[in-house]
Amino acid sequence: MNRHVVATLLIVAIGGCETLKKDEPRASSSHQHIIITPDKLQWKPAPEGLPKGAEMAVIEGDPKKSGFFAMRARMPAGYRIAPHWHPAWERVTVLSGTMYLGEGETLDESKATALPAGSYTSMSPGMKHFAVFKQPTELLIATNGPWGVHYVNPSDDPRKQSAGK
Repeated sequence: MNRHVVATLLIVAIGGCETLKKDEPRASSSHQHIIITPDKLQWKPAPEGLPKGAEMAVIEGDPKKSGFFAMRARMPAGYRIAPHWHPAWERVTVLSGTMYLGEGETLDESKATALPAGSYTSMSPGMKHFAVFKQPTELLIATNGPWGVHYVNPSDDPRKQSAGK
């Protein structure tokens, strides 16, 4: 190859390269990276559809909208969620503590399965279930929305209890 051809190829190659500043993403990249350390979680009281005392921190997405979301939940010792169901899949990982999960229309703690830290459960839309927390427990809920809580017995719904006061 002659020198002129090599020089021309080098000029084209160099001219076609992008110069990126440190930590600058490529414009053509569609990748996203989210990092949230525990000290950056924004804990808030759980939504009205859950009994008072729990806290939630949305990590990604919006549980009220269609699409993926992830949130953390902290339940105190003695916390109970009466039989209910969700309109979309519920996928839960127990991060710490133990969640006692039961299936059915009646809260019967003797029929609940103990799910210690590291456990995972996936429940289909409309599956009636209840949860009991004997010790402080933290969960990760990562699934698709919209997410909501519908109680089997309307009198168990905290939204109706607070509206009647």
